[in-house]
Amino acid sequence: MAIGQRKDPYLGFNFVVEIEGLVVGGFSEVSGLQMEIEVQAFREGGRNEYMRQVPGGTKYPNLVLKRGLTDDHVLWNWHVDTVRGDVDRKNGSVVLRNAAGEEQWRWNFQNAFPVKWQGPDLRAGTAETAIEMLELAHEGLVDS
Repeated sequence: MAIGQRKDPYLGFNFVVEIEGLVVGGFSEVSGLQMEIEVQAFREGGRNEYMRQVPGGTKYPNLVLKRGLTDDHVLWNWHVDTVRGDVDRKNGSVVLRNAAGEEQWRWNFQNAFPVKWQGPDLRAGTAETAIEMLELAHEGLVDS
């Protein structure tokens, strides 16, 4: 990058969610793109001034996907199948795009399955979009 050249951050609204084998439309919100390394502390013999810190396993919170409710029941059906014991794990991606629509970041999640579906809050007298939420447990974020 040349001196003085500006690098603006990407805008958080320009993204898509891809889930293998499911046509799911556009999502209005994604949260849970996170990974955390657990830290294990132990005392080292003869060292009383500190605890040794070593990395442990990595934790991945559930992904939470929200979108406007439509007549497409694919997310609902995937969750209902899981409730019935037919767990169909799927891989997918959250893709962040720049202003020109070009892919800039891709977070791939693996072996995901729905653990929670939530329907919209319905209130007379409002004109809000009815939102459905799907929460996915997964086994990690991986490189493409």
